[in-house]
Amino acid sequence: MIANALTELSVVRIAAAPPNKLLRVLLLEDSDTDADLIVHELQRSGMKSLVERVDSAESFTAALHSFAPDVVLSDHSMGQFDSRAALEIMRTIRPTAAFIVVTGALTSAQSVAAIRAGAADLILKMCLGRLPSSITEALDLRRPLHKLTERQVQVLRMVAEGHRTREIANTLGLSVKTVESHRGEIVKRLRVHDVVSLVRYALRVGLIPLTFIGGVPLSE
Repeated sequence: MIANALTELSVVRIAAAPPNKLLRVLLLEDSDTDADLIVHELQRSGMKSLVERVDSAESFTAALHSFAPDVVLSDHSMGQFDSRAALEIMRTIRPTAAFIVVTGALTSAQSVAAIRAGAADLILKMCLGRLPSSITEALDLRRPLHKLTERQVQVLRMVAEGHRTREIANTLGLSVKTVESHRGEIVKRLRVHDVVSLVRYALRVGLIPLTFIGGVPLSE
């Protein structure tokens, strides 16, 4: 079922539905068999999707730029590249996408670490029936993010990390007044009323990891 690899990026694109209103799914998976099973589950559920498969850090990074996924489905470990490293890359390049770990097995400690790092969910490959509903829930939660501009997402993340307005302005090359304007728009578009609510939302959608807030690592 999996198509031939495209170019040197080790990318496989699978059309699972007509090209209208397609959910763009980036699949980070190095097993042909497991990739088939995941795509089959999306098809079985009736979810209209376009799936692009990658299996390395380089091809994953490139696809985040070129494919612009709505959701990333990632195996936990692929040789020298794992889901936590992938999540860090995604948070920088495509922060509005949902990230779901789909793996064969995880220890309790690994599961907790993945959620604290910002994964929306963890799905075992033996329980793929949960995948469509997990994707839907993750996308619904992130829907308000799409009301923000790319710059506003950057400001939101820095606010949630505990940076002051002047620090944000200096880092992004903006005036303090512009940052304050962005903050006002973020609050209005997300329909929240204070910084605490902004931080909570940023944590819920994985814009910042639970393991590192305000420059201070939390205890493991």
